[in-house]
Amino acid sequence: MSGGVDSSVSAYLLKEQGFRVSGLFMVNWTEDEQGYCTAAEDFQDARRVCEELDIPLHRVDFSHEYRERVFARFLADYASGKTPNPDVLCNREVKFQPFRDYALRLGADFVATGHYARIEPHEDGPHLLRAVDENKDQTYFLAAVARAHFERVLFPIGTLTKPEVRSIAQRAGLPVHRKKDSTGICFIGEREFRAFLARYLKPDPGPIIDDRGREIGTHQGLMYYTLGQRRGLGIGGTRGTREAPWYVIAKDTERKALIVSQDAQHPWLMCRELLTGVFNWLGPPPTPDIPLLARIRHRQALQACTAEPVGDGVRVRFATPQRAVVAGQYCVLYADGRCLGGGEIVGTTCLGRPQ
Repeated sequence: MSGGVDSSVSAYLLKEQGFRVSGLFMVNWTEDEQGYCTAAEDFQDARRVCEELDIPLHRVDFSHEYRERVFARFLADYASGKTPNPDVLCNREVKFQPFRDYALRLGADFVATGHYARIEPHEDGPHLLRAVDENKDQTYFLAAVARAHFERVLFPIGTLTKPEVRSIAQRAGLPVHRKKDSTGICFIGEREFRAFLARYLKPDPGPIIDDRGREIGTHQGLMYYTLGQRRGLGIGGTRGTREAPWYVIAKDTERKALIVSQDAQHPWLMCRELLTGVFNWLGPPPTPDIPLLARIRHRQALQACTAEPVGDGVRVRFATPQRAVVAGQYCVLYADGRCLGGGEIVGTTCLGRPQ
């Protein structure tokens, strides 16, 4: 129970189906002296919902596990120039490990969450399927979870659209039926990302260089930027250039240089293939005759591709070059509505860029 409408409706639906339901509220972050994280308010919302549903609510603190397994990795990846995805790590390292195990130790027969996804049991194990509401599908964030950890897991709202979920919450009299969806990362909240990161990673300035090799400014650290980024570059009027936005097209870690261009579709941003680290297969790898689709970020339209194993990872080739493929994010593969798994992006081949 997160205190949001999705987990609240999940609890309501399970109770309506005859399950004996208990709520579990998970605390992941406790250092919030400026009030950016809404965990305290979310707990009160979860408590109100559980009172309305007449179910018990447990509160469990996994902030230590989160700091060790998610946040430490988050900082290390940014320091190395990657753009990590803590939501993927949280599902793999916390929600479907210590959290799931804790619930089962309490005597639960199943663990349910408010994810927009579906689980389909098969003889060879559970299959993870995309949600009916394609706009809300969250299988991208679940693709790194070990397949065995989907055993005894339920996703009650996976067959519903978001408007249907809100409508059910309103009819059921749940006090969170109008609550906004949470966005971003709890420990950052609404604060400026660069200011937060600077609390943990020291600034490491370097030159900003345009795609013609001219130095046009200074940045405060490569970790503050990601490929394709447009805002917050701090580049004013530059002599000899047109009045147009600048985009990050590369990071040169050896020179500590941020490479930028005014071409939003610069060839260095366009990736024709990528390589993942260890790929988490949620079942046997597909045979070559099965058409594959891929996603390199949440809510991205599915992209036609081919994939071949390379050691423990996968090389993915796209039918159409993809813009701003970022190391540290995940590539997730799909076939026939099923999520096949995912792996962290560790390398790319972009158009015209020296390798």
